[in-house]
Amino acid sequence: MTSRAKELYSDISLFLVAIVWGITFLPMSKALHTNGVFTILFWRFLIAFLLMFLISFKFIKKADKNSIKHGAILGIFLFMGFAVQTFALKYIPSSTVAFITGLNVVFVPFVVFVFFAKKIAIYSYMGAFLSALGLYLLSNTELGFTKGEFLSIICALAYTLHIVLTSEFAKKSDTIVLVNVQFLVVTILNFICAILFEGDAIPVVNFDFVTAVLITSIFATVIAFYVQTKAQEFASPIKTSLIFTFEPVTAGIVGYFIGKENLGQTQIIGAFAILFGISISEIGSYKKHLH
Repeated sequence: MTSRAKELYSDISLFLVAIVWGITFLPMSKALHTNGVFTILFWRFLIAFLLMFLISFKFIKKADKNSIKHGAILGIFLFMGFAVQTFALKYIPSSTVAFITGLNVVFVPFVVFVFFAKKIAIYSYMGAFLSALGLYLLSNTELGFTKGEFLSIICALAYTLHIVLTSEFAKKSDTIVLVNVQFLVVTILNFICAILFEGDAIPVVNFDFVTAVLITSIFATVIAFYVQTKAQEFASPIKTSLIFTFEPVTAGIVGYFIGKENLGQTQIIGAFAILFGISISEIGSYKKHLH
């Protein structure tokens, strides 16, 4: 398989991950009516870890120190993203949190340039700008600078580092060990936070909880994070962050058709701006391979 074919395969895989994550917004929001965030996340990642471990146990050749260390680092940043985002929702509307969190699409190129000294092509900046504009229109948000906005920026930086470091670590680590350790770390940290902030990690077991946990643990965690990690061996972190802006577009479509939520003209324009930004990135990437 040529490098271009591998990149294209990775791009399609990341698009599917973004779609799956977008689909989970609706069942997660329903489950949150009766259960705490950390409790849901604890059970989501515990089930994901157990499933991934059972499925992959015979394929783990060697749990080398590098893969374990890299998995632990990714797990910490992934948990930080989830946790800080949760607290941000206490202070500002979810639309504002979603927009600022999505700004990792702008942060990623700068982090890659500053910390890894990699030259960033102009089409990547163009794609990032259009996607950020699209996120702003899609979230229909009002910005200020309160504690909520500050927490959301930290969340965006945590997700930025998770995306960038996944690209770096995926090339140097065993994918299965990397994902397993990541899930274990996130499970432990969510359990601690569930005890501290929600009293315990015992869920209110109802249809919404079971549906949300099964969908997110199997499809949005085990499959999605394995695919993401594998795909980022060939897809750059900048392109990954751009493709992941399709997640809120998917969430909006699901919310509109299934959740009977309203989508205004501005939000529809925002969705198209995101798609246009991703397209520019793809075209630029294709041209790069032609030279």
